[in-house]
Amino acid sequence: MTLDRLTRFSQRMATVTLCLLLAMLLLNASYWLFPSVAANEGYGFEFSISNSLISGLGVDLSSFPWWQTAGGVIISSVPLLALALGLYHLRKLFQTYGQRAYFSDIAAHHLGKMGQYVAIWTVLELLCQPVLSYWLTMQEPVGQRMVTLGIDAGNIVALFLAACITVIAQILKQANKLHGENQQFV
Repeated sequence: MTLDRLTRFSQRMATVTLCLLLAMLLLNASYWLFPSVAANEGYGFEFSISNSLISGLGVDLSSFPWWQTAGGVIISSVPLLALALGLYHLRKLFQTYGQRAYFSDIAAHHLGKMGQYVAIWTVLELLCQPVLSYWLTMQEPVGQRMVTLGIDAGNIVALFLAACITVIAQILKQANKLHGENQQFV
């Protein structure tokens, strides 16, 4: 891939990342606000911890009072906001690459922040699951309220990849520092 193509591709990826960031937050909110569309008539979609809990607990979102729905949107959005910050840094990284600053401190910074926020997203998803499960069942009679906790292979892989990205960012930062020192001798 030539440098011009790589620059254009990086600029496009920055735009795609912004669209993804906005879409995931809007999809999460619409899943809660329009449960009949999300669950019926072939327009359904699955999203984050919300879907697995809602289907697993067998709750009917359309019967929730507005405050419980609003709370569900907020609780399920907490991990997504961390992921959105990670995607923001990914977008900034692509913009940096679009300016042909491939090995720079700013590129290493954005890559490292993206890795950190992916790890935070994963941990927040694990922490919000019990809160959300209780929130979904709090109107149920005593004995039918639930608190769930779960971890799956996706969480473990996300944490591993986040750690790898963070280490690679540190390597990039050190490589850039060494390059700067070498340039002073030339």
